[in-house]
Amino acid sequence: MAREFMQSTSQNNKIVLDPRTKMLLAVTIASVLIGGGSGGIMNIIRPALVLVPLLLFCISGKWKSAAIYAAAYSCAFAGELFLVPVTTGFVNFMIVACCGMFARFMPGIAMGSYLVNTTTVSEFMAAMERMHLPQKLSIPLSVMFRFFPTVGEEYGAIGDAMRMRGIRFGGGKPGKMLEYRMVPLMVSCVKIGEELSASALTRGLGAPIHRTNICKIGIRPYDLAAMLLCVVSIIFLLIDKFSVI
Repeated sequence: MAREFMQSTSQNNKIVLDPRTKMLLAVTIASVLIGGGSGGIMNIIRPALVLVPLLLFCISGKWKSAAIYAAAYSCAFAGELFLVPVTTGFVNFMIVACCGMFARFMPGIAMGSYLVNTTTVSEFMAAMERMHLPQKLSIPLSVMFRFFPTVGEEYGAIGDAMRMRGIRFGGGKPGKMLEYRMVPLMVSCVKIGEELSASALTRGLGAPIHRTNICKIGIRPYDLAAMLLCVVSIIFLLIDKFSVI
């Protein structure tokens, strides 16, 4: 695989956020952008939260993810800004639905992607223990935490094998493409789930004694700054929703 589960890939970064900070950012960005309005102070809060995943992608050196996120969100925002006022009827409805959905959901999805791709299982479990969450919750979450990236790698390997055999949408064999990709992927998903569950138990995640960690996590000044942004955003979201002022 591209990297070991127990080895952090973020140690060489200048800014390494605590997993708890990443989770708080993901929840805050999704909640504020989906549930918040677009007037008053939210005109400042929303752009700030939208820029957070882009900034983190750039800091961590994930330039491709940053470019895709910036391009996709820019297209959705431009559609809301320029196309919605000049269209009517069904076309206007589709543009509002598609662009609005992308503009509201994409930052949260991007932040979730950053969380999954820059946090190891050891860091995640250490964060769960610091928050004193029960193992009945933390162990399933740790398994799911690595499930989707592993499935993505498996899908990429299946795609490479199919391209070597000339099976693609443009090759005139869409039926074979679906059969030869989806069937192996479903079988791989079952095996990946079983292997990750066994791996979690092998590492002692379900042991009754206290589990040690080889990684170091902690709240640093930039974690406090990110948490402050989250608290301020949630406060203004509540003010906007309940019209306190």
